[in-house]
Amino acid sequence: MIHLTRRYRFSASHRLHNEALSAEENRRLYGKCDNAFGHGHNYVLDVTMAGPVEPETGMVFDLGELDRTIEREVLERFDTANLNLDDKTFRNVVPTTENLCMEIYQTLEAKLAGRERWPAARLERVRLEETNSNYFEYAGGARRS
Repeated sequence: MIHLTRRYRFSASHRLHNEALSAEENRRLYGKCDNAFGHGHNYVLDVTMAGPVEPETGMVFDLGELDRTIEREVLERFDTANLNLDDKTFRNVVPTTENLCMEIYQTLEAKLAGRERWPAARLERVRLEETNSNYFEYAGGARRS
């Protein structure tokens, strides 16, 4: 089993705010991230594929195919977006980096699995860095409600 990790970058803004909570609860829970005008991040996304080395190519997965998939499914969707306003998923879900990380994983999981050329390769995990001080990793399993 070999792990292949590829790094991507995108910028997006968001406001952490839950309409079900009072203004005071939102301020206490999200602090400055509850700013009504939002704030942005330069995210660093690591996508890890896992599988055996395919004997014919010597690769786990085609990097070009991975790049095209990430461009189409993640970067076009999220780069320069206001997550609260521009993405239907986050109109009703607080766009924390935890939730964004899970959304990216769930979006990619189906798109990268079961490729005819790379049948044994699978999405292992997604790592999303929000700042130099914190990042989040998701490897499937728990689903948002």
